[in-house]
Amino acid sequence: MSADTMERVFGALADPTRLDMVTRLAGGDATVNQLAEPYRMSLQAVYKHLRVLEEVGLVSRPPGPQPRVVRLETEVFDRMEAWIERYRRRAEERYSRLDAVLAEMNAETDDDSNTTTEREDPS
Repeated sequence: MSADTMERVFGALADPTRLDMVTRLAGGDATVNQLAEPYRMSLQAVYKHLRVLEEVGLVSRPPGPQPRVVRLETEVFDRMEAWIERYRRRAEERYSRLDAVLAEMNAETDDDSNTTTEREDPS
């Protein structure tokens, strides 16, 4: 998934209403009227939110007569997961290298402490 596409997907999910719609659709398909129920906005505003989610591929509405069911498209989440996983692995690799450097520094400090103690001990 390109960076531009990811930016658009995350941008769509940044809106609390759209994020809530996606969360609700994770529980199952719903009609536009069912999705609109908890919001204090016009049906036209709900359609605008759905259009944004459709444009980035998060939801779909099959063509046909009303009422049409809104469906969550899981393929986008699979691509998002792969994108996130790639950066998570990179971060873990950096942290592993940092852990190795810190462990080496601690080992050197322990060695220096033992050497100093041995020199100071007159027995």
